Amino acid sequence: MGKKKHAASTPATAALDAAGIGYVAHSYTHSDSAESYGGEAAEQLGVPGARVFKTLMVATGATAAQDLAVAVVPVDSMLDLKAVGAALGTKKVQMADKAAAQRRSGYVLGGISPFGQRQHSSTVIDDSALQFETVFISGGRRGFSLEIAPQDAAKATGAIWASIAAG
Repeated sequence: MGKKKHAASTPATAALDAAGIGYVAHSYTHSDSAESYGGEAAEQLGVPGARVFKTLMVATGATAAQDLAVAVVPVDSMLDLKAVGAALGTKKVQMADKAAAQRRSGYVLGGISPFGQRQHSSTVIDDSALQFETVFISGGRRGFSLEIAPQDAAKATGAIWASIAAG
């Protein structure tokens, strides 16, 4: 897949460019009144929610602000915290504190990308992504998604595959 040049660069696109990983950038108009960032992305991009993936930060330690990891799941699914814990080899997993997630990733909520994060975190991608030639994942800001081959997304993040989506 070739790279599509876009007006604005993000740490996510810079990281993918530096790694030589191809993607296609898609911008859309984000509405502050959207109930779901991921649902809005699927609707605006005109693709099924099963093919648009959200990036969630989870805490694997005693508090929601330490030992953060990344979970990437379809926007039409919920995250199975027990499955993420099993994939990461830990029993205690909870959603990360929002402020800690933003500090760790360097992105704002609704624009967190697994690519180009401020600090590297262990990453798990739901294996349902493998059924698609390409998936859509946040490009590092609200209203900006990257279409990328699932295998390239895993390569770029050092992710492992696991069934971590519920519903």
